[in-house]
Order: sequence, then structure tokens, then C-alpha cells
Amino acid sequence: MSTLTFEGRFRDKVLVVTGAAQGIGLAVARRAVAEGGRVLFVDRAELVHEVVAELSTDRAIGFVADLETHDGAAAAMRHATDAFGGIDILINNVGGAIRMRPFDAFEAPQIDAEIRRSLMPTLYCCHAVLPHLFARGTGTIVNVSSNATRGIYRVPYSAAKGGINALTQSLAMEVADRNIRVVATAPGGTEAPQRRVPRNTDGDTPEEKAWMRDVVDQVKQSSFMKRYGTLSEQVAPILFLASDEASYITGSILPVAGGDLG
Repeated sequence: MSTLTFEGRFRDKVLVVTGAAQGIGLAVARRAVAEGGRVLFVDRAELVHEVVAELSTDRAIGFVADLETHDGAAAAMRHATDAFGGIDILINNVGGAIRMRPFDAFEAPQIDAEIRRSLMPTLYCCHAVLPHLFARGTGTIVNVSSNATRGIYRVPYSAAKGGINALTQSLAMEVADRNIRVVATAPGGTEAPQRRVPRNTDGDTPEEKAWMRDVVDQVKQSSFMKRYGTLSEQVAPILFLASDEASYITGSILPVAGGDLG
């Protein structure tokens, strides 16, 4: 499937993209640069500097931060403003289920880790970016949620993404009179290159690998199209919502899951 690029769509815009070293976040950040944006690629992996260097442009900068802490989120926003003079758009992409297992098989620390991974970076980044958007007098936040608010073997992750949906709607209502939009996409299963930094650094047990296969089957069967989406099919709606073309859309959560509403 070909990828459309809208030349100049983000000219004169500064974007912060989190989770930008790989996967959806990297694809979003690269395309935003191709469309004229100045982009801070944020990730906790040093890999982010390598992927930025490949672009060979001063409109892309890498920054390493642990966004599971408020200090990390605040540092990323300050760096974007120091480097580019302000922030226009924040795309919150950090998250992802660490483990796939029935809820009764989760241990308490594993539940906490899922919430920290898939809710707190978005919550912290939204909070940290607001002073910068207020200073700009306008701005857009795009949160990457998930249609896995309904799905098997990911209950803590599902709860975290449900929190992102609530955050999106409540914050949109709160800041609309400050000329700030807050929106989200809810991706379904997505085909992506193998992760260079794994989500579960402990590795999956044979049992967890079997549960993962069950999840993949469920996701495909729940989709009307009976398949995973492509990276470009996820990037396009994220950048549409980030752009001025979506200027009358706020508080909305757009499912991008082949018909599965989650």
C-alpha cells in the first residue's frame, strides 16, 4: 500500500512525538518531518539518536527521556521549546502491553508495570506540555489509545488505554476555550517491523507465547477486515488529527481497527 505525503502540511509547526525510536511512533515522526515539521523524537532508548541521524536534517532532533516519570516528560517539553522555540503539537505514542496473560495470572507488580507503561507517560506528557501550548495560544494533542479496551489477556493494559480515552475527553473539554484540541486514535492490531527494544525484557514463556497467539487470533477475528493494519494505515489518521484539517475535531477517539470499535 502506498503512503501519501502532503508536502508542507506541517511547515512552521513544532511536533513532539513520543515513543519515536520504533514502530508507529517512528513512522509518525518520520512522516511529520517529510511534511515539513520540526520534530523532537522522544524515547527512553538511545536508539532514538540513531534513527534521527539517518534523516540527516536539522528539523529532527532526538531526545532520551523516561516518560514514566513527570520529570522526564517535563524535560522533553523543555528541550523541544529550547531547540525549536515552542511546541504546536504533541503526539503521545508511548505504551504497549508488556505481557499477554489471563487477568488471574497477573502478579500485582506486573499490573502496576502495565499501568505505568501505558497510562502514565501520556498523562504526564499532557500535563507537562500545557504551559508550552498556553504560551503558544493554541495547540493540539493527539493521544494514541487502543481498541484493546475490549480484548482478552490484557486487562491492565486495557484499563490503561481506557484511562487515556477518559483523559482525552475530559482534557479536551477543559482546554477548548484556550484554543487547544485534544483527540485520540484507537489502533487495532498493527503489522510492524520486529521491535529492536522488546517490551518484555524478561522474554515470554512458552505459555505466554500461546496466549499471545490467542490474542492475535481474537484481534483478527474482531476486525471486520480479518487482518492487522499497516503502519501507514495508523500513521495517516494520527497526522490528520494533528493537522489543521481537523480543526473542528476535539474530544474524539477515532477507532482505526478495521471496524472493531473496541
